Amino acid sequence: MSQNIYDNPDFFAGYATLPRSAEGLDGAPEWAAMQELLPSLTGKSVIDLGCGYGWFCRWARAQGAARVTGFDLSEKMLAKAASMTSDSEITYLRADLETLSLPATKSDVIYSSLALHYVHDIPALFATLYQALVPGGNLVFSAEHPIYTAPVIQNWCTDSAGNKAWPVNQYQQEGIRLSNWFADGVEKQHRKLSTWINMLIAAGFEIRGINEWGPSAEQIAANPALDEEKERPMIFLLSARKPE
Repeated sequence: MSQNIYDNPDFFAGYATLPRSAEGLDGAPEWAAMQELLPSLTGKSVIDLGCGYGWFCRWARAQGAARVTGFDLSEKMLAKAASMTSDSEITYLRADLETLSLPATKSDVIYSSLALHYVHDIPALFATLYQALVPGGNLVFSAEHPIYTAPVIQNWCTDSAGNKAWPVNQYQQEGIRLSNWFADGVEKQHRKLSTWINMLIAAGFEIRGINEWGPSAEQIAANPALDEEKERPMIFLLSARKPE
């Protein structure tokens, strides 16, 4: 079973303070770029993996989606999403993405924001998503960029005086990375960008677009904290399609 860090009270409380939690989709600086990768949702059956508060689920319905299903492992997230939603065509379900099961060829669009880097068995998940999509269906997701996940923070290089200098950047060594973010021992999976792409291709997907996202000058001016993101991508956005 995946690590359920979002039900950790400290983590959940910390996550609630983020702009993307408090302000919804508009609080995510990459949201405008994500929208460019999404197809029309009118009349579509949509899935949101790692739905959190359900912001995207509600937005998808506002865009004309016929039905939306949001999956999350966290009971706290699902309870929050349910409390913010009054729409019979939105369903929230608890599921572990490591063992997710979906009906075949029933979904038009599968979306995920910053959730898939927690998943260990990505090939199995991509195979599940591929069979769940109708021919011509779309998978659009974001994940932490491997340049961001690569460093192993626990192992530090030292300078000639023996002082800690910088974290070891082990880009080529894929696997679990631990971070202390709102709670200690948060597990994420580091995999190279080529691995992400090749796993999608192996599952049968066509790659439609990829964006190694960075903030615009206007976004940095409005939110100076984003300045560090201009030097290296923290996340990537990807659009893939099941051939017709």
